[in-house]
Amino acid sequence: MADTFYLTTAIHYPNGKPHIGHAYETIAADVLARFHRQMGREVRFQTGTDEHGLKMAQKARDLGKTPRDLADDMSAHFKDLFDKLGITYDRYIRTTEEDHHRASQAIWQAMEANGDLYLDRYEGWYSVRDEAFYDESELVEGEGGDKLSPQGTPVEWTAEETWFFKLSAYGDKLLALYRDNPDFIRPESRRNEVMRFVEGGLRDLSVSRTSFDWGVPVPGSDGHVMYVWVDALTNYLTGVGYPDETDDMAKFWPADLHLVGKDITRFHTVYWPAFLMSAGIALPRQVYAHGFLLSRDGTKESKSAGNVTDPGELVDAYGVDTLRYFLLREFSFGQDGTYSREAIVNRANSELANSFGNLAQRVLSFVAKRCDGRLEPTAPVEDVDSELLAKVRSACAEELPAQFEKLAFTAGLEAWMQAVYACNAYVDEQAPWALRKTDPERMVRVLHTLSLCIRDLAIAVAPVTPAASGKLLDALMVPAEARDFAALSGTVVDNGVITVDNPQPVFPRLEMPEGEDA
Repeated sequence: MADTFYLTTAIHYPNGKPHIGHAYETIAADVLARFHRQMGREVRFQTGTDEHGLKMAQKARDLGKTPRDLADDMSAHFKDLFDKLGITYDRYIRTTEEDHHRASQAIWQAMEANGDLYLDRYEGWYSVRDEAFYDESELVEGEGGDKLSPQGTPVEWTAEETWFFKLSAYGDKLLALYRDNPDFIRPESRRNEVMRFVEGGLRDLSVSRTSFDWGVPVPGSDGHVMYVWVDALTNYLTGVGYPDETDDMAKFWPADLHLVGKDITRFHTVYWPAFLMSAGIALPRQVYAHGFLLSRDGTKESKSAGNVTDPGELVDAYGVDTLRYFLLREFSFGQDGTYSREAIVNRANSELANSFGNLAQRVLSFVAKRCDGRLEPTAPVEDVDSELLAKVRSACAEELPAQFEKLAFTAGLEAWMQAVYACNAYVDEQAPWALRKTDPERMVRVLHTLSLCIRDLAIAVAPVTPAASGKLLDALMVPAEARDFAALSGTVVDNGVITVDNPQPVFPRLEMPEGEDA
């Protein structure tokens, strides 16, 4: 793999405060960013807010605000949440920024120069909520007989002069892209859906609006603003300096991964590559469309449905590392998942508090109190010691990284948990507390083995639980430069001195508040 890694989230639509779905995608991206940094790669991680379009204009009007004031207010909520979630983005982009307007107009002019834009009149169905155009054949009938989009959102008939992009000319090129690059769209179920859509034939796409003015002006065409998705998708280029030939553009483009929700797969895997082909720009390497995070009753959270959960409240109740761990451990990434507060508490207690947290605190506090915080083993290594170390290092240095490379977070964390369980079984079998009286040299070897395992486990899970891992590694006096995956690839038996300083519990047991709705 290349020494650089550029990944993005979809930029979030700030017509309301962020909900748990926004947190889910951004946490997953942050875990990947941290993981690739620990693998020794130079990472570029971008997220942000998509602030133009009719939906924002209408929401601002309803609130008696200007669209810019609404964008400023709501974007601040997203940034505050991401800070609270420990998101380590390199660029938080806002599509109202000057460099983004410049990039959007540059890609427009490149597509126009290629002969792929023409002026005509659009008449058809438009969903304000989806910011998407739909063909009559795609509509479904609502309970009252109203026409709805495939997403179940209201549509309205739109008629106005508009610029069109010659999407119909790119069907064969897109199908060739999917065939020649089977990993361009993941997971495979999304790839199959997109291929079926494109095989059904593509119509030219309306890419400007004249009925409102909250957007990027179309260059050389007074009264037209760009269709919000032309503007929104271009953010991935803006962040690396397009249209200038910047060092970041040369280093990080094409993007390695666009991480998006499954409801916007078409925009990223049909429209976006077609725009880039037209503009003569290299295509991203992969688009991964994850599933929805569903509430306990199986419904998708959304601002319009009014059923959103404030992820900041979940952090306050359960801790940021606990929430991050739960969201990537509880269900397979790429599929829909159902969560509840009860599930968060149960998962956190069974795995983080009772298993890993308890293991680390028992061992490290014992070393600090009973061994003066220093372990210098002299007893020989026994088979049971080397077997445990081999199992832990296999899980931490091989299995978890291999699964995280594939975005199989649940499988990676399952391998990690099996190593935690193996450590707990070793503790029960070796009983170092009893060895203190019967065989103190053997006790030191057992505690030394366990401390090495805790170090490896903390490093491996650090992308998911960065604060807790940092505290454990601080207690083990592990230097900053020895906290990456390369530090786990040494020999199985390590007789170096281990020092422990002031270990603190990192995963306290959680309780469901009385009367709390699970």
